[in-house]
Amino acid sequence: MASTTEAHGNGASPYKHPYHLVDPSPWPLVGAFGGGALVLGIVLWAHSGISWVFWLGVLMTLSTMFFWWRDVVKESGTPGLHSPIVRIGLRYGMTLFIASEVMFFVAFFWAYFHFALYPEHVSGAAAPAIWPPRGILTFDPWGLPFLNTMILLLSGCTVTWAHAALIQNDRKSLITGLTLTVLLGVTFTSLQAWEYSMSPFPFAGGGIYSSVFFLATGFHGFHVIVGTCFLFVCLIRATRGHFTPEKHFGFEAAAWYWHFVDVVWMFLFICIYWWGAGEIAHH
Repeated sequence: MASTTEAHGNGASPYKHPYHLVDPSPWPLVGAFGGGALVLGIVLWAHSGISWVFWLGVLMTLSTMFFWWRDVVKESGTPGLHSPIVRIGLRYGMTLFIASEVMFFVAFFWAYFHFALYPEHVSGAAAPAIWPPRGILTFDPWGLPFLNTMILLLSGCTVTWAHAALIQNDRKSLITGLTLTVLLGVTFTSLQAWEYSMSPFPFAGGGIYSSVFFLATGFHGFHVIVGTCFLFVCLIRATRGHFTPEKHFGFEAAAWYWHFVDVVWMFLFICIYWWGAGEIAHH
């Protein structure tokens, strides 16, 4: 134990290899039980009206996220632990995670295009079948959806500016760029909530169009919230000087995730709001 502490104090790796062997941690187990309680809580709340299991799962999941990520941040600042090979592994992990998220949205787009291209497959569709189904009024794509598109594209520019400032060791511009990106993310979420409140079709009982619309755009909205939280944590870390031009994968991963969110929204706007528009609802 003394040799390990001495190695840390000298800025060298405590191991005789370039890999990081993590210390025993309770958070994988706590997170697993939290996720199980979360899903079980949803079922119990929906069928029996019992809500405390759900909130227990939320508390355990949020606690796991906070304390586990806190430990990872501490590890990143410990000399010798996040070696170049370890950072490559982190990049592979983030890349695979984003790839798995892409598959989620592939499923949503598959469902949407199945019914959009073959509306006769919609249960109870009148002949001739059309998409959107008869009686469905859609959003004007050039109203709030277009404004939100511009907001997300602008946020992609500001996070790229922040990244460039970090590479150039310009801490002031880094913090400014991240602050603007977080504010734009909050603005997007607020406008989407406002848009949902004015929806011309109901959230529940609105048929297949309502289901695929809210599933795809709502799941993307959840990703925007996650990405905003991700970038907000990076903003806090940036103000504390955690990032350097040579070592900043935490911020880089957040930027990758945010660009992924931007690209998915472009597909949603083009395919669902624009291409899939029917008779426009007038608010």
